[in-house]
Amino acid sequence: MSTAQTLHSPAPLHGAGVKPALELKGLRKQFGKTEIIRGVDLQVQQGERVAVIGPNGAGKSTLFNLISGRFAPSQGEIWLQGQRIDGKTPYQINRLGLSRSFQITNIFPKLSVFENLRCAVLWSLGYRYTFWKFLADLDDANDRTEALLDSIRLDKRRDVLAVNLTYAEQRALEIGITIAGGSNVILLDEPTAGMSRSETSRFVSLIREVTHNKTLLTVEHDMGVVFGLADRIAVVVYGEVIAFDTPEAVRANPKVQEAYLGTSNGEGGH
Repeated sequence: MSTAQTLHSPAPLHGAGVKPALELKGLRKQFGKTEIIRGVDLQVQQGERVAVIGPNGAGKSTLFNLISGRFAPSQGEIWLQGQRIDGKTPYQINRLGLSRSFQITNIFPKLSVFENLRCAVLWSLGYRYTFWKFLADLDDANDRTEALLDSIRLDKRRDVLAVNLTYAEQRALEIGITIAGGSNVILLDEPTAGMSRSETSRFVSLIREVTHNKTLLTVEHDMGVVFGLADRIAVVVYGEVIAFDTPEAVRANPKVQEAYLGTSNGEGGH
């Protein structure tokens, strides 16, 4: 387990009249005769940080693909801030306020850091295919891009081509692209995969900062990151959520220890 510091976000919003940021109802997904997601019910509250963990093949990535619209559910419903989104396309879901990153870094390698971020900012500000406008004259887009550069700590790498960034910097850039549209619900798929311990620690701090007051759902294998970042943890095994609770309760759950953490004595593990 890594040594990521435990620091949680402000308490998520609950109570009468406050809709969950994200809600899954009886969600199922089959590929042929193989059922990957088997009746998942999950509520993520406004401003909450939730980590999804589970062994390889548990269905975590499939769950993300269903939520973000890459896959259509075989059965069940997905609600984003009170609006049903299952059946909508990824770009429609994005416009409703949900953005996601991927396991494999997804950036424009031959564009600079600034240009990568500005591409993501333009659409969110209402700029479409207007060939008669010069990008340098779009003060609102450029100002917002500069602010993003600062927030992801790449301001000193502004004009560097994305291909020449370190791996950790490329992941930071992708998070910047993910949040550029101003979405309130952010999905991060294994954001610290492949990083050293020191890189991971800095990256967790970055994630906390850029998702402040946003709702975060992340798939993560590093248990130090999970227990240090999440308000609640959803444990997925064979397409089912076997536990959804605080980090302390999940760590002490015998079912989780047996199915995922690999222990039965309450100590947790890798």
